[in-house]
Amino acid sequence: MTSRPQAARTRKPPGERRAEILHTAARIALDEGLERITLRRVADELGVRPGLIGHYFPAADDLVSEAFAHAAAQERDTLLPPGAHEADRSPTARLAGFLVRLTGADCLDLSRLWLNARHLSRFKPGLRATVREQESLTRTALTGLVEEGVRRGEFRTDDPLGATLHILVTVDGLGAYANDDIDSDSDSDSDSNDLNHPALQDLALTVAEHRLALTPGLLRAAAI
Repeated sequence: MTSRPQAARTRKPPGERRAEILHTAARIALDEGLERITLRRVADELGVRPGLIGHYFPAADDLVSEAFAHAAAQERDTLLPPGAHEADRSPTARLAGFLVRLTGADCLDLSRLWLNARHLSRFKPGLRATVREQESLTRTALTGLVEEGVRRGEFRTDDPLGATLHILVTVDGLGAYANDDIDSDSDSDSDSNDLNHPALQDLALTVAEHRLALTPGLLRAAAI
């Protein structure tokens, strides 16, 4: 019987291979959770041997931490692009887009990832440091946007960092319910259905408008 010829393996440059591993691990994290990231699982996804993954990430916890950082950074760059990439949009429009997208259904996996990472970071010091670093980067980016809005006369606050903290803590509070199936069609009388209340759907926008002295409803309208 003739054996089936095996496809030739391509040796990729170290930088490209490492980036491929991180991208794959980050996708697993977003789709299924950080706990599902193992050297074998990533190897299976890429069609390589686990030893190759171990060559780049000898400790699985390091891969978990870097995969979370990779996913968080990608999402932040999408939701809150640097000002140079958004020169044609006002700070108000950029803030509105950030909050509406971040608290919407499209970012549910991202909210679940952050919830997952904060829980696991209690037991994994490396991940805990990475979570803090990503939190700091997001705070810095959003504070910079608030400061720009103040300079342009769109926002009013004498404490941009304080406003940023109020906004992000509100977003994180909403994210704490990311695992609740609030869009379920179930006929259950569970109190979890109260999470569909309009007051919660626009809570982050309302907090931002209050802290930045914006007209109520302006951010929702600006995001359309």
